Amino acid sequence: MSVDTSDVLYVEIEDRVATVTLNRPASRNALNAELRRLIRSTMTTIDADPDIDVVILTGADPAFCAGIDLKELGAATGGVTSAGGLDISGDSRPFDPMSTPVIGAINGVAITGGFELALLCDFLVASEHARFADTHARVGIQPGWGLTTELPRAVGYRRAKELSATGNFCDAQRALDWGLVNHVVPHTELMAFARKLAADIAGNDRAGVRRILRTYDEGARLTGADAARLEAEVSSEWIRSVSGADVEARRAAVTERGRSQNHP
Repeated sequence: MSVDTSDVLYVEIEDRVATVTLNRPASRNALNAELRRLIRSTMTTIDADPDIDVVILTGADPAFCAGIDLKELGAATGGVTSAGGLDISGDSRPFDPMSTPVIGAINGVAITGGFELALLCDFLVASEHARFADTHARVGIQPGWGLTTELPRAVGYRRAKELSATGNFCDAQRALDWGLVNHVVPHTELMAFARKLAADIAGNDRAGVRRILRTYDEGARLTGADAARLEAEVSSEWIRSVSGADVEARRAAVTERGRSQNHP
């Protein structure tokens, strides 16, 4: 398999399992233009590979993903769509729906776009260090990668609205209690646990696994198409009206607030 990768994204393939690691640890694996492009192209290539049965998506410690790189957006001189060709709406999610099962191994914070990236996985295994937050409202950007449809399915409508309205963190234990993650394990055991689940999946009938998971997804979305279209339309309209300077000012405020807030 030929994968277009660089230092910001690692791919390791072993025993029919591809481990994809976001690798911008100094930026908490924030999604700059290069990393967004590589995630999409890599996941597309993996999904077409008949020798890969499962994907594990994770981040280089200490974070899973801090979301869109707001410094890159803040440096945009025009609308934020000028930052690396950013489009955060509609069909421009980090990766397209996969026939290959995707396990999210959440090793640290998953924030906003990083939270949405986690929600695109079929299910999640969390380190005890994992925390989730939707800070779209704090930054002043509308979700565009499925958060308003996927998060309610994971935790329930009212809990999802609380997370988005407050921007507060949800720790690993609460995420487990709410059904957001399937398992919480000690940090040092996260990848071994995820690989064991991947091996269990890879040991089953490949076509059967994919058809069952697709049936789940098709059923879950029977009534969600209109909501997804609405989110995409709102996000596209909103993002055209936001400047890089707006994002930079809000980023600084969010950083200061994060330093002082006592997270639940």
